[in-house]
Amino acid sequence: MSAAKKLKVTQVRSQIGRPEKHRKVLKGLGLRGPHKSVVVDDTPAFRGMIKKVIHLVSVEEIDG
Repeated sequence: MSAAKKLKVTQVRSQIGRPEKHRKVLKGLGLRGPHKSVVVDDTPAFRGMIKKVIHLVSVEEIDG
């Protein structure tokens, strides 16, 4: 079986002063502040969420 791809998402910018939609997306991803990281599945839903806040996060693909 092939291992499922995962994405490591790290918040690099603060959510202070950002629109409420961006704050909700960060919360939905499980991010709680700058320099915090989470590992999520590589699905279209998570890709769409990341696309909304790409200016606030960094993303790397990992084998999961």
